Amino acid sequence: MEENLVEYGFRRVIITVTAIFCALLEIVDTTIVNVALNDMKGSLGVTLTDVAWVVTAYAIANVIIVPMTSWLSQQFGRRNYFAASIIIFTVASFLCGNANTITELIIFRFIQGLGGGALLVTAQTIITESYPKEKRGMAQAIYGMGVIVGPTLGPPLGGYIVDNFSWPFIFYINIPIGIIATILTIMFVRSPKYSQKLTLRQVDFIGITLLAVAVGSLQFVLEHGQQDDWFNDNRILILSIMAVAGFFFFVWREIVAEHPIVNLRVLKDNNLAIGVLMSFILGFGLYGSTFIIPIYLQSILGWTATDAGMLLVPSSITTAFMMPLIGNLLQKGVAPKFLVAGGFLIFFIYSLWSHNILTADTGSEHFLMPLVVRGVGMGLLFVPITTLSLSTLKGREIGDGAAFTGMMRQLGGSFGIAIITTYIGVQNANHRLDLISHLPVDSQMVQGRVAGLQQNFIAKGFTPDIALAKAYQLLDFSVIRQASLLSYMDVFLILGILFLACIPFVLLIKKGAGKINVSDAH
Repeated sequence: MEENLVEYGFRRVIITVTAIFCALLEIVDTTIVNVALNDMKGSLGVTLTDVAWVVTAYAIANVIIVPMTSWLSQQFGRRNYFAASIIIFTVASFLCGNANTITELIIFRFIQGLGGGALLVTAQTIITESYPKEKRGMAQAIYGMGVIVGPTLGPPLGGYIVDNFSWPFIFYINIPIGIIATILTIMFVRSPKYSQKLTLRQVDFIGITLLAVAVGSLQFVLEHGQQDDWFNDNRILILSIMAVAGFFFFVWREIVAEHPIVNLRVLKDNNLAIGVLMSFILGFGLYGSTFIIPIYLQSILGWTATDAGMLLVPSSITTAFMMPLIGNLLQKGVAPKFLVAGGFLIFFIYSLWSHNILTADTGSEHFLMPLVVRGVGMGLLFVPITTLSLSTLKGREIGDGAAFTGMMRQLGGSFGIAIITTYIGVQNANHRLDLISHLPVDSQMVQGRVAGLQQNFIAKGFTPDIALAKAYQLLDFSVIRQASLLSYMDVFLILGILFLACIPFVLLIKKGAGKINVSDAH
């Protein structure tokens, strides 16, 4: 660690604020689009599966760029690389807002993700190095609050913008912040003098390509498998083979490469291996549940985007409140594995509670307590999982391990959204068939309902034939709505079971794990 990078007074405050703003910009942008998906779907004339790519393209780009960040910082100097990342992010935000087709939007979101992924990792390094060793715990807590609160700040902000302006403004809002952050970075941030620079020939471009092919192919299969009839579609079959082969050769390449982009050797550490798995599941739960709630509130309950987003605020505030308390407990020597096990158990309770309260007319008062519980669970998981993962690593391995947990959290999020979208599609069809089988057209109850609806339409001036067609249409709509509701309930139940299943893994953690200063990871 370069001690000469420690800053004091006003300069340190400016650097901290700039770095946190950039990290928040990146994270908020991962979830801000969730509440705008309905509007994008309508204005671009595409399906939910297509529009989900707006979220996943960004996540894929993040996953590809994060492992390369360290090398790029060394190659171009940290300040220059950080400033360039902000500029790429800001320009791509402008292009996203001006996109006319879903294809353009997905391409620009991918470019935005390439800029954004770097912001997260580099911001953490800049904050850590700007503080003296004795204050690095506090620096880490400040950064951690941004990272965990960001995903739930996105929906309320996005909701307000969508309801009061239009969806392109969720991207335009980044532009003034990006310009200010670029100027502050160039003026205040310093680059360390690196002793070792990799030449362009030493860069593991083969590893980068294999990672991009593997992640991109797998993501496409997860997103489009359902609508394209899975392996009966040649494109899905080819991409599935590419994904499996890509991951296989990527692992092989990273083991034999002299300068791997991802140091897989650190996974020999038992605690890191378990921590990486838990980071993946944390990403799955964090981004997956943030993705599903606004869609349920808007499509089933008919809430506005603002109301849907605002509902998530208590969860954010709870998590922010929890972070310093958790940091304190860890410093006092409480084993992180107990905190993590408690976090998974609390998240299971939240998921089960949500599953039980979902109806076609659930009110906001029913959601408040479960979401506060979710906030507690997330607070218990985030810092302890990172601490636990890195607890038995030494020296440079800590940096590699930190990059790994960050990458797996992002991967978990993009998988979560893709799998949940696919699962909802499958379950919608299953529940619809099941509901229809319990509604025989010749039953007195169904006929009575249809006749009542038909009379309502006739009273509004429709002919009997059109009124009958509309009555059946309305009945079908209520069946579809009920099927969607049951699918969302299934998602919460499965998320809960997934978190509950993690608890035994936590108990495998070695004794004494957790005596680490997370801030030394960079």
